[in-house]
Formats: sequence, C-alpha cells, structure tokens
Amino acid sequence: MGENDDEKYNQAGQIFENFVQASTCKGTIQAFNILTRQLELDPLDNRNFYTKLKSRVTTWKAKALWNKLDKRASHKEYKRGKSCMNTKCLIIGGGPCGLRTAIELAFLGAKVVVVEKRDTFSRNNVLHLWPFTIHDLRGLGAKKFYGKFCAGSIDHISIRQLQLILFKVALILGVEIHVNLEFVKVLEPPEDQENQKMGWRAEFLPMDHPLSEYEFDVIIGADGRRNTLEGFRRKEFRGKLAIAITANFINRNTTAEAKVEEISGVAFIFNQKFFQDLKEETGIDLENIVYYKDSTHYFVMTAKKQSLLDKGVIINDSIDTELLLCGENVNQSNLLSYAREAADFATNYQLPSLDFAINHYGQPDVAMFDFTSMYASENAALVRERHRHQLLVALVGDSLLEPFWPMGTGCARGFLAAFDTAWMVRSWAQGKPPLEILAERESIYRLLPQTTPENINKNFDQYTIDPGTRYPNLNSSCVRPHQVRQLYVTNELQQCPLERVSSIRRSVNLTRQESDIRPNKLLTWCQKQTEGYRNVNVTDLTTSWKSGLALCAIIHRFRPDLIDFDALKEEDVVRNNQLAFDVAEQEFGIPPVTTGKELGSVGEPDKLSMVLYLSKFYELFRGTPLRAVDAAEKQNGENNDLGSPKSSNFIFNNYINLTLPRKRVPKVEGKTEENETNKRRRKGLFGVFEQTSGFPSQGTNNGKEQSDGREGMNQNKVKSMATQLLAKFEENASNTILRRQELTDRPALLSSDPPVNPRFAKPMDPSLLPPQPKRQVVARSEHEVREPKQSLNGSDHMARRAKTVHKTDLQPSLSETSENLASACSAAFVLSGVLERLQHLEEKMKQGSLRKEFPKSIGGSDICYFCKKRVYVMERLSAEGHFFHRECFKCEICSTTLRLGIYAFDVEEGKFYCKPHFTHCRTSTKHRKRRATIQIHGKEAIDAWKKVEARHSEITTESSLSTASSPEDRSPGILTSFLRGTLSWPLRVTRDLLDIPSRLSNWMHGFLHATHLHFRDNAYNYTYLYELLSLGVPLLCALLEVLTHMYREAELSLENVLEWVKRFCRV
Repeated sequence: MGENDDEKYNQAGQIFENFVQASTCKGTIQAFNILTRQLELDPLDNRNFYTKLKSRVTTWKAKALWNKLDKRASHKEYKRGKSCMNTKCLIIGGGPCGLRTAIELAFLGAKVVVVEKRDTFSRNNVLHLWPFTIHDLRGLGAKKFYGKFCAGSIDHISIRQLQLILFKVALILGVEIHVNLEFVKVLEPPEDQENQKMGWRAEFLPMDHPLSEYEFDVIIGADGRRNTLEGFRRKEFRGKLAIAITANFINRNTTAEAKVEEISGVAFIFNQKFFQDLKEETGIDLENIVYYKDSTHYFVMTAKKQSLLDKGVIINDSIDTELLLCGENVNQSNLLSYAREAADFATNYQLPSLDFAINHYGQPDVAMFDFTSMYASENAALVRERHRHQLLVALVGDSLLEPFWPMGTGCARGFLAAFDTAWMVRSWAQGKPPLEILAERESIYRLLPQTTPENINKNFDQYTIDPGTRYPNLNSSCVRPHQVRQLYVTNELQQCPLERVSSIRRSVNLTRQESDIRPNKLLTWCQKQTEGYRNVNVTDLTTSWKSGLALCAIIHRFRPDLIDFDALKEEDVVRNNQLAFDVAEQEFGIPPVTTGKELGSVGEPDKLSMVLYLSKFYELFRGTPLRAVDAAEKQNGENNDLGSPKSSNFIFNNYINLTLPRKRVPKVEGKTEENETNKRRRKGLFGVFEQTSGFPSQGTNNGKEQSDGREGMNQNKVKSMATQLLAKFEENASNTILRRQELTDRPALLSSDPPVNPRFAKPMDPSLLPPQPKRQVVARSEHEVREPKQSLNGSDHMARRAKTVHKTDLQPSLSETSENLASACSAAFVLSGVLERLQHLEEKMKQGSLRKEFPKSIGGSDICYFCKKRVYVMERLSAEGHFFHRECFKCEICSTTLRLGIYAFDVEEGKFYCKPHFTHCRTSTKHRKRRATIQIHGKEAIDAWKKVEARHSEITTESSLSTASSPEDRSPGILTSFLRGTLSWPLRVTRDLLDIPSRLSNWMHGFLHATHLHFRDNAYNYTYLYELLSLGVPLLCALLEVLTHMYREAELSLENVLEWVKRFCRV
C-alpha cells in the first residue's frame, strides 16, 4: 500500500504540473478534475481542500507556490481562514476582478462560487499593470504559472493570461467555479418561511443547473459594464468623441520581432512630428498609439473621425455615435488595412509580418469602439432584506467603475475594489451593523476614482485587505450611516435608470449642478438668444464663437448693464473674448476655459470646451425672463440731479416708485390699453397714497423700467417698510396742519421745502437760523427732532419718540409742542430715507457703468491662483473657478498636496484646505466672529447705557433748572432747599448701592461667557496641555527623586574627598 501511495503522489506531482502549465480554460478544468480524482480530494470542501492538496503535492515547484500562498494567508485580517467561515458568496463573472475577489474571500474562509458565461479565455488585449499590481500577482505565484510574467521592465500582461493565472489560484484555494452558466436574476426568499425555510437564491441558464438551489448571503457583480444586478444607479461620463481601434497580430517570437521596441504610450502633444509624418505618409490621423508585445503584438490607437471617413473605414458620417460605429456603417476590410498601416508605421516597418490573430468568433482580432461614454455606479454596495433574510450586494471591476484605457487604470482599480469588497464582507461576517458597513464602503469608494500610482502607499509589502494599508490619509467615516439609509432596501427593487452626468468626480463644495444638455439643444438655445444681434451668426459650437461677439451677445441679452454691445468691434477678437470671460467670471462665477488671446489665435476652438462653457450659461439663464431696456428712461435716470431741490410731490412719488415692486414687461413699440381690471388693481395699489396725501398717482407706465435682479428678493420687505413709514407720516400729517395755526407765535422748526440729506446739505447762514428758544425744555425737544436726520436707524428713532412722548405726559403744558415735533420727526425720517434710497441707486448706477470696463491684459486662466506665476494649459488644474499648478494645490495649514475630489474651499477667505483642517478653521472662525459680535454688542450696550444715564441726569438738571427759573414754582424758603439737597445724596448713594449686585452679576456673566468661549476655542490646546502635564509631572517627580539620590551620593563622595585632603594637608 505504501508503494502505491508513493506512486500515486508522484503521479500527482506530474498531474499538478500539467495543471499549472495548462494554457486554456477547458484544459485547466480538465487537469484540475484529474488532479482531484487522483488525490481523492473533494473540491466542494472549501475549508480543508487547500490544506489537503498542499500535504499531498510535495514537489519542489509546488512547495515554492505553497510558500507564497501561505505567506499571503498569514495576514492577520484572515484569522487563518476563520474570519468568514459561515459566509456564502456568489460572484457573477470570471474576469480578472471577479476572480481576484474570489481569492480574497477564500483566504477569509468563505464559501465562494463563481459563475462564468463562457468556457474560453480568448481576449488578447493587453493590460497595463501598476507596480502594486505586479507585486500582488507575484505574491500569488504568478511567476510559477507564467514564467514570462513581468520579466525585466515589462509592466503589462494579456487579459487571457491574467485570467488563467487567477483561475488556477482560485481553484487551488477551494473556490467553486462553474462555466457555461449564465446568471439571470436574484430570487427573493419565499414569504412562507415556516414551510419553506429558504434564503436568497439565483436563477441561471440553464434553469435545471444544480446551482439553482445554492443559498447565499453575499452576491458580487463582476460581469463588466452590462451589470445584471439590480438596485444600482449608474452614471455616464461623456467626454470628447474618442474612437479607439484595437488590433492583435500574431507573435511568432522570432529574433526580428524581439528587436522591435514597445511603445508605452505616445500622444500627439508630446511627439507631434511622429503623428504629422504618419498623416502625410499614410493619411492616418491619430491622437495617440500604444504597442505592447505579449502573446500577440497588441496595438491600441485613438483615431480621428475625419481620418476614418477619408480612408473609407466609416461609410457615412452621423452625429449619433451608435449609428456612426454600427456594423452596417463600418467597412471591415478598410478597417483592417487602416490598423495594419498604422501598426507598420509605428514600428518603423520592422515587424516582418502583420498577420491578424483570430478571436473567439473566428475573425481577425480587430475592433473599433467608442469610449466617449464611460459608466460608474453611484454606490458600491447595498443591503436587501426580505422576510428576515439579509443579502449584501456589491460591485467590483468595470461594473463598479469603468476604466479609461489610456491611463491603464482598469486592472489596478479593479484589484483595489476587490480588496475593499473583501474587507466589507469581513465586517459583514463579524456582525457589524449594516448601515455602518455601507457607510464605510461608500467612504472608501469615493477614493477609488482618484487613485493613481503616485497617491497610494508605496510599501507594497504591507498591503492587505484593510484599506488603511493602501490609502494614505484615509477617512473611512466621511460618509455617515444616516446618509446611506436608502441603500438598505427592505421592499422590492425598482429599475434604476441610467443617469448621465458631466463627471464621475464630484467636488464637496459644488454649488451648481452640471449641465446634461445635448449639443444640438444647446446650439438651438444659443441661436435663439443671439438672434438679431449685429455681426452674430451662430451656426455651430466652435468657429461661430471665435470673434467673441456671440458670447458678449448672450451676456448682453440677460444683463445689458454689464456690456455695451454697440461699442464692440468685430475685428477686436482678443478684447471681445477677454471681456466676455472676465464678466462671466466676476459676475456669474463661471470660470474661463481659456484666455481671449488663446481663443483668438487657434484656428478652431475646442468643441468640448465650448460645450462645457456654454452649458454653464444655459444652466444659469435657463428660464430667466429677458430684461427690456428703455433708452429714454435710462437717459432720464442718468440725468437726474439728486442734489437739486424738488417739490415734495416729486419726491414722494419717486419714493413710491422705488419701494413698490414693479412687473417686468417686454419692450414693445406701441402702448397697450388698460382694461378695467388693471385699472382697479392699480388703483388699489396707489389709491391709499392718493387719498391720504393728495398726491396724484404717477408712474403708470413704469413697467418699462429696468429692475435690478438683486433688489427683487427684497421687494416685499421694502414694500412693508414703506407702508409702515407712510402710515406714520399720514397719521401725523393732519395733526401738523391743524396745530400749525396755534403755533404761529413760535419759530417754525421745519421748512416747507423737503428736508435735505446731511450728505448733500450745505452749511446754513447763521443769520437765517431761527432764534434760540428761551426755555431749555424746548431746546431739548428740538434736539430730539434733529437726531433722526443724523441717524436712519428706525428703532433708535422710535425709542427717542417714545421718550419725547413720555416727557410730554410729565409736562402737560408742552403737549402740543411735543406732538408737533413728533409728526415733524416722522416726516423728516421718511423724506431722509427717500434721499438715501435715491443716492444709493445713483451709486449703483455709477458702479454698473464702471463695471463695464476691464483691462485688456486680464487673463484669469493663465495665472496660478497660489504662486501668481504663469500656468500653461497642459499643466494646469482647475477648482472653484481658479487655475493653478498641480504642485501648488496644497492645504493652507498643513501644506499637504490636495486632490481634486477631496478638498474644502472657504469662499469667504478664498483658501483651500484638507477636510480635517477646514472643519477646525471653520469652527475657530465662527467662534472669533461670535466673540467679535459679542464685543461689539457689548460696547453698543455700554454706550447706550451711558447715553441713558447722561440723558437721565440732563433731564433731572433741566427739570431742576426749569423749576428754579419759574417764579410760580420756586420754593418759598431756604429750609426746603437745604432738606432737598441733604436727601438727594443719600438717595443717590442708595441707588448706586442697589445697582452693585446687578452690575456684579452682569460682569460675572460676561466673564463666565468669555471664559466658556475661550475654553471652547482652545479645547484642543488644553487637551494637549493636559496630556503633556499628565506625562510631565510624574516625570518631574521621578527626576526630582533621582536628583536627590544623586545629590546624596555626591555629598558622601565629597566628604571622602575632604577627608582625604585633610589627611594630605596634615602630612
């Protein structure tokens, strides 16, 4: 028996070697089945399969592979395969990302089943590998399965070869893989759980497959962009039209072929001569080309549409990309010759033969496809619960985030997503709350689109499924559990439609939604808005905008106060474009895509840039009513002289016109007649003023007046304030007229002319001033009337008015004077407000006229926002409307390099921060503002209290003086005056003593409040100080003991030295 076992194991070594060297999917499965039968292993026993296989295949080649796999399995996150022992997973798709996910779940100890629709790995296309991907595959023993893997400086591998490597590793680890099996949909658990205790299952084709009874609690979609799993809303990223051509030629591995150098990636902008020579010699116009040498000669290139039309590859031109590249519109033979010519020229005609490899359809392996649109899922995972059964649903690979092939991100980001998904399944198996799992997964998913070889950790040996080992500065809690509640689905799923967005990378601080308008619709809108403008004829989205007049016309259409279109000259292209760019940036916050000089110098503006730029105008002005400009009214408004004296009738009607809301109407040639309804409505608005003030209503045709957009928001508030002020004016107007006859013997305090604002008032001649009244109370009342002219604060005015009325009640003899002064005060305040309003409008008109003029040299897009140096088009980044160098984009506090997807912008300060420091700075700024506001309010309260005290003392003094000066109220004897003077001091002292507790209380409250704010603002510093003291104080105590001990020892040694010196001296 022992000899038979030895012979069996020796044969197993050879069979295992056949399994390792298998070059097809079917051959691998056949060798694996033979191996398991030979060694009597059960491939369904996932927990013990790898251990038993390792113990029975002991060849030196196998041991080298076991060592690598054991090293990977020793990661602490796997807990020796016990992290997910009771978890059952189903993975849809046997591509590289699906298989890589299956391997990680197998290391965690989960039961993993992979279903693949095909039984062949025939994709010859070559994948670019990032350094960490090469290191990861080497750790899985890729070199043992494919000896040429990344030899020397090679950093790429064909998809077919990569699938074979991962396929074999997954089988060794006990993953159950089924081919020729198509996933259809997920089946929910039945409602009758008492009789049918079944969980989540799946429907497959063929329907009678045994896997139809397999129950699972985790399902992962890795079936590419078609993604058959429900519940995931996808976004489409549309870019400039890009047509890619891939071609695979047979590699016969000859010496001549080995001498041909690879092309890792050549773009037009970096080697223009190469592409110009290619176009002149062959007529082929490319944007870039890549050549990799693997099992085939693999070429991928981006061709320009016009070149394909000229060469007859595309038969008919079409705006619709699907119709453009459909099979009926492509000449296959011309496509083959196009790819062969481009490959021959790119390799300098060094390849001896260019015979096309054959794909799995039995046709030449050449494909032309459109990657103008790419897809990304809105979320990476969700949880479904039905009838007390939970299911974790996730996506990896192209289903989650479709790659952009020139960047080589597909395999790398796919592997990162596989690790992140395995980490999520680990948390799921450990019983972590579902919402916390989803929140952590979405937080990590936000990093995936921004990952590059430069911004991930460089120590690849430390990489595990823990995201913290791969992503630097990871914030796994930026998405909170309450934000992902919609991803916990407890009812039936609805079909999620595709959403098209401008970018899959969204900034934390976007305030305006990106436009999803189609170019044709945008062109129609632009033509409609620029219709009728001089020298403006919009026929496309490129050359029609080169002169700058069209851009200025759109701005003038909606904001004619910003641009004087009649002054523009068609030949002054640079100035027109720069004016439009600067106005749009300063007034609307739309960042320029280029400068006026650059746009004027290019032959044809970039269509994608113009579409993106114009779409922002469309989003801004869509649905905005047009503004009509009346030239006559504009001239009248500019010629108004605010300083000239006018009748009260004119001022009052202007006040009404300025404060009441006005309806915008289009500018028409003739006047329309009003009907009775409009007349009644207008009379209802203005009738109150006509009846109470006797002023005729004017401005019935004021509908043509231009209204400032920013004032429209405050129209209701202004109308309310005007109504209140006018009500007070009307309430006191009749009293003023009735009492004016009774005061003919007194000097008039108010002129019949309207009051003049102090800013426009000229110093008056002292000889024309009214004589000073003899009684000081009247002088005091006059002072109360003049104060509102100097301050337009309505609350202060009302307070002063109330005090005046209060004094009038105390002194009945002056009631008539006080009422007259109060009414005059109200009138003065209203008319003063009118003049202030008129002056404010004049200033805004002046600012509007100044705003039209911009320096010709301004170019916000070619100056770095941070270093103020020139930034060229190819090296600049853009965020929040600012352009800058990539290396200048740093946090204001810690100088950490920021990424476009993860940053924070303070609009008030105009500074960029990383997320942690932005929160800290925002809190500190808020507290500083709050302290400043409290200090200001405190100072105002103290000043107001001092004024009240001073006024109270003045009133007391005036009252005593008036009493002393009036003969009828004068005290008859000295004793009364003496007693009054004697008692006033104790009363004042008593009042001050009684005020001491309240003052102390106020002071203590302010002190405690300030202390509270101080500790809250500096909580971090005090915490750090506390930690420092908690460590430092014990250390100082220990140091004190050590020093004391050292001092005692030194004292003893000194005594010995002194004793020795004494003895020596005696000698």
